[in-house]
Amino acid sequence: MDRLPCVLLSTTTDLRGLFGTALAGISDHVEILDHPAPNPERVRLALGWRPPADALPQYPNLAALCSIAAGVDNLLACPGRPRDLPVVRVVDPDQARAMSGFVLWHVIGHQRRFAAYAANQRDRVWRRLYPRDASAVPVGILGYGQIGRRVAGDLAALGFPVRAWSRTPQGSGPGIAHRHGPDGLSAMLAGSEVLVNLLPLTAETRGLIDAALLSCLRPGGYLIQVGRGEHLVEADLLAALESGHLAGAALDVFAAEPLPAAHPFWDHPAIRVTPHEACEASPQAVARTLLAAAEAVRAGRVPPDAVDAARGY
Repeated sequence: MDRLPCVLLSTTTDLRGLFGTALAGISDHVEILDHPAPNPERVRLALGWRPPADALPQYPNLAALCSIAAGVDNLLACPGRPRDLPVVRVVDPDQARAMSGFVLWHVIGHQRRFAAYAANQRDRVWRRLYPRDASAVPVGILGYGQIGRRVAGDLAALGFPVRAWSRTPQGSGPGIAHRHGPDGLSAMLAGSEVLVNLLPLTAETRGLIDAALLSCLRPGGYLIQVGRGEHLVEADLLAALESGHLAGAALDVFAAEPLPAAHPFWDHPAIRVTPHEACEASPQAVARTLLAAAEAVRAGRVPPDAVDAARGY
């Protein structure tokens, strides 16, 4: 069987360096090529992350464009992408577990007042703060896909009241109240104290986390921002923190990455900054996704986990 040619496309990431070992494991089925690839008309697959703006039209016979992550917004927005070219996301249970651990760390940190204990340690103060029970801290989750369901289930298992929201109706699990649509968003936000953003970036979700949305949370609320940086209106978050309406925020994604050194988030005492590494798809999951896409292309099928380009996820 001839190997299916696949070109690596990225302006920001050394894809061969990150995934080369895992991709070598599927080398009997997929031929990995660097851009610009020789004989571009042979290339049937692309593995990409922030591809060069002019790259995709150079490969006229592409049958699928695969992401290295669950997110695909940068691929969908790539200039020159044929509108009918399937874009494939990575679905990785290990990534969902890692994201859940990251979110739980921050939810529990807010519930148990870890920031206040850290300040007390710095000031050499011995003081019990008597944290609330988990049942007294409602958590709202924006986004109820594979990762959102894992996060919601793990929080519910620890006793947190969980409300999840998605654009369309979804089934919910034990201890999880699910809402959908515009009316459902208002209902989910009302009374939530912690808000976890796991949404994909689309035209509808860009700028969604603004002053109006944040004002719906309980006073003393907390934002955990692990979706995309463009979801957040940064000035509105700073205003909510300065007014005291929000007690704090954990931010892992930003509109500009790396976060500029002069950005006010770095020095804000109520903000925790991490460099977009709440979770990563494993190299093995990326290789599995690429192999499944190659098998589908050979069979004339749409690859598994291809997104709905019109919806953006």
